[in-house]
Amino acid sequence: MSHSQGYILLPGLRAYDEMLVMQRRINEARRQGAIPDTVIFLEHYPCLTIGAKGGRDSIMVSSELLNKQGIQVYETDRGGDVTYHGPGQIVCYPIIDLHRYACDVTTYARNLEEMLIRTLDSFGISAHRKEGFPGVWVDEKRKIAAQGISVERWVTMHGVALNVCPDMVHFGLIIPCGLKGCGAVSMADYLGHAVDTSAVLAEMIHQFSTLFEIELEEIGEDKIKELLDHAHDQTS
Repeated sequence: MSHSQGYILLPGLRAYDEMLVMQRRINEARRQGAIPDTVIFLEHYPCLTIGAKGGRDSIMVSSELLNKQGIQVYETDRGGDVTYHGPGQIVCYPIIDLHRYACDVTTYARNLEEMLIRTLDSFGISAHRKEGFPGVWVDEKRKIAAQGISVERWVTMHGVALNVCPDMVHFGLIIPCGLKGCGAVSMADYLGHAVDTSAVLAEMIHQFSTLFEIELEEIGEDKIKELLDHAHDQTS
């Protein structure tokens, strides 16, 4: 397969709900063929998200305590249960057309995990898949990256989140991914020293581009919003 051209959006630290709207708009435009495959790499303000298989019973504290700590809760249509997002965690949201990849959702999900495994390996961390449990693990009980995806008319949304150096105390607010007896770990905690988030981001981008054979061109928010507005106008 030859490399295709795509966009990469790097909006920085952003609210989950704001970027969910952006994902949905990009997904719609991609399904229309108005824009190429696009991937978003970012960090979120502290929040909990509940996937399609989840429920609030995996949240271990009251809404009042979450509000006091400034942690928002969002219900979403991605796969999986409850997870935490926050600064120091790199989130990758690919919005790509799987027709180019034989409409194979399983291989797509495995490639996202492979991106994480290769990235971690480059920082001296040996990570692996765990059969039946999406995401990436450093051992049988510690998960270093979560995965939750959705596909609409063969165009993807949501994605993966890698714990580089987030506040791990916040993971104690939930049963991560609804898995009792398992916990989350960060790269920094595993290695025992600080990790450069920007270096991890650069490696993730490289691995994504390699695995999905997409040459990524950075696009600014103003430009992509202009393209999305135009695509919307064309269908109105």
